[in-house]
Parts: sequence; C-alpha cells; structure tokens
Amino acid sequence: MHDIRSIRDNPAAFDAGLGRRGLQPAAAGIVALDERRRALLTEIQAGLARRNEASKAIGAAKARKDEATAQALMAEVSALKERLPAIEAEEKGIADELGGRLASLPNLPLGDVPAGADENDNALVHERGSRPDFAFAVKEHDAIGPALGLDFETGAMLAGSRFTFVRGSAARLHRALGQFMLDTLTADHGYEETVVPLMVRDEVMFGTGQLPKFAEDSFQTTDGRWLIPTSEVSLTNTVREQILSEEALPLRFTALSPCFRSEAGAAGRDTRGYIRQHQFEKVEMVSIVTPETSDDEHERMTACAEDILTKLGLAFRRMKLCTGDMGFSAARTYDLEVWLPGQGRYREISSCSTCTDFQARRMNARYRPEGEKATRFVHTLNGSGLAVGRTVVAVVENYQQEDGSVAVPEVLQPYLRGLNRLERISAS
Repeated sequence: MHDIRSIRDNPAAFDAGLGRRGLQPAAAGIVALDERRRALLTEIQAGLARRNEASKAIGAAKARKDEATAQALMAEVSALKERLPAIEAEEKGIADELGGRLASLPNLPLGDVPAGADENDNALVHERGSRPDFAFAVKEHDAIGPALGLDFETGAMLAGSRFTFVRGSAARLHRALGQFMLDTLTADHGYEETVVPLMVRDEVMFGTGQLPKFAEDSFQTTDGRWLIPTSEVSLTNTVREQILSEEALPLRFTALSPCFRSEAGAAGRDTRGYIRQHQFEKVEMVSIVTPETSDDEHERMTACAEDILTKLGLAFRRMKLCTGDMGFSAARTYDLEVWLPGQGRYREISSCSTCTDFQARRMNARYRPEGEKATRFVHTLNGSGLAVGRTVVAVVENYQQEDGSVAVPEVLQPYLRGLNRLERISAS
C-alpha cells in the first residue's frame, strides 16, 4: 500500500515510479479522490459540531421561552440529521474507491533497480561456483528422475497435471534437502524455525499483496480460506496490526512448508518435469526490520540463500531483476539462478525481495523507535532458502552419473545415514 501523503506531496515522483513499472500516471486521480474525501470529512465534522451546538441552543431557547428560535434550531438539527448520512455514505464510497486504487498499484522500484521490460533485461550481479564437467552425454532431470522415484505419471493420475508422486531415493533426497536448509538457516544464520498455518484469511493474503489482484494465482477452500502460495504470507503477517519495540527488531523467521499455486499465468511453460508444480515445498526466510537496516538485510538474506547453494557445491548466479520482472510487492529483487547441465542454462531457485514499507502499510505493522512517541512502519523482506523441488532437480542434474545413479553431496550424507549415492529403484 502506498502512503497517500507522499503522493500528495510529490505526485510527479510517484508517477515516475509507476512509469518505471510500465504503468500509466495515477497520482492526479488519486489526489483528486483524496481531496474530495477530505472535503467531505471536513463537512461531516462541521455538521456534527453544528448539530451538537444547535441541540444545546434549543434547550437554552426554550428556557427563555423563545419558541421561534427553538423551532428554527430544531429545523436546522433535523436537516443536519437528514443530510449527514448522505455525506457519510459518499465519503465511505470515495474512501473505498481510493483504497481500491491504492491496493491495486504495485510497490515502486528503488533507484538502483535496472529499467527493463522482462527477464531479458535483468542485470548480472555475480556468478559463483564451477559448472561440472561430464565425460558422457548429460540428461535432464525428467529423464533421470523417474528411476529415482520422481513419478510424474502417478502424480498426474492422482491429481492432474503439475503434480508429482515422489518416492524412494527421490523422496529421501527431498527430505534431506529440506532439513539441511532449515539447519543451515537456523544454526548458521540465526533464523527462528517455525511451523505455519497452511490456510489463511483474506486479510492475511491482502497483507502481503496476493489479494485482491492475484486471486486467480491461488487456491481457495470451500470455507473461504486460502491455501498459502508461500509461507511468506503466514510469516510476514505475524506482525500485522502490532506496534513493536525497536529493540525487538530484527525478527528473522524461517519455515519449511508446502506451497500451493494455480500457475494461472504459466500455461505452456515447464509442462514437463518437476520445475513448476501446483504443490511444492519451500524453505522461506522472512525478516522484519527497521527502515535504516533493510538494505543491509536484503544483502544478508540473499547471502544466506547463496550459502546453501555453495555448501551443496552448485554453480549459480545472482541477478538483479529489472523493473518489468519484479513481483507486485517488491521494491528490489535478487534472483538466484542455479546451473542445470541437463538443460544447459541457469534456472531460478531463489528469489529474495525487500518490500520496504509496502506490506507493512497493508498490514498496519509498526514499531516505536527508542525514545520517540511516534510510530513508524517496519520494513519487510522475504526470500527462498530454497525451493526444495527445484533443488532436487539441481542435485539430480549436477550430480548425475553415467549409470543413471546420482552422487549425494557431502553435506547431505549425514541426513541420509551416510549414503553417498542414490541408486535407481527400477530399470525404467
């Protein structure tokens, strides 16, 4: 959500930010609605004050037996009682329209975000790790995976497209990766482990920006709750409608949870394999911080995700997303893309964003700086640490062996009771 006062004070800057997002100017219409609403509020306040004043004057007029004045005052009060509800209804309608317009507009990009239309305009920050060399023809994960337990056919039979039944070696690898990610983030980087609700209310989805604009991208239950598309939704909203003390910040949470996405805009993309699923697991990082520390926190969070990839021995690169490729709530986003030798290209495995105070305003999440009476909005950040299914894909492709087995990265072997190789579970 945007600060209406900042739009009033600098409409040109607001429109310039929208323009960088590829959107048309909106400040003039927003300011006009706000001015009309404020005028109506002033009229309501004046009317209420006059009604109270006139009501008191009626008694005084009757006490001195001035019936003419009393009748005039009674007529004025009656007219105000009739008029005020209409003004209040108009003000509410304008407030709702204003709120709807503000809620539909994305966060403004920070100044260092590169301009661009889509992923082709993203900027390379750095590359890390070494791509593996193979003495044989490498395969993609969907060719290797079925023999290890990535059962795409059974998943589709049970639930339809973009669902996978995972068993055997692949299931063990999946479990090991999730636990390794959680252990790394909690033990090495100070995140607090959590278990989150997987279904949330409308206002919780609104708080992080999924509603109202992106309802079709999520699944809704029969009782009106929403299946979370990421545990960012649950974790970030833990501070909604609260005033935190400055000393309580930063808050850093992590969770391994199932995630559910309709992939409404992904028709025809990644229809094969385990890259894009309706149901998947992800380890999420969320930070709640003061505005002064949010830029440093963004770097810290992204480095935490990079540390997991480094420990797994996977080659990756960090990309700074351009204005046309960022998510709705983000003010700056770093994507981590892992090298997939089977596909011969980098693919996204983590996305780390700072949302500045955009989500905090939607949630009314504030803190009180030490020694001050006034409150400020917190800054919120979120990132993947990592998407578990995509990491399974990365491990399978990067550690594949000529005989169809997959070597286990050393850091994962303790989670697999020392197992150093995932063997085929079938001859298929």
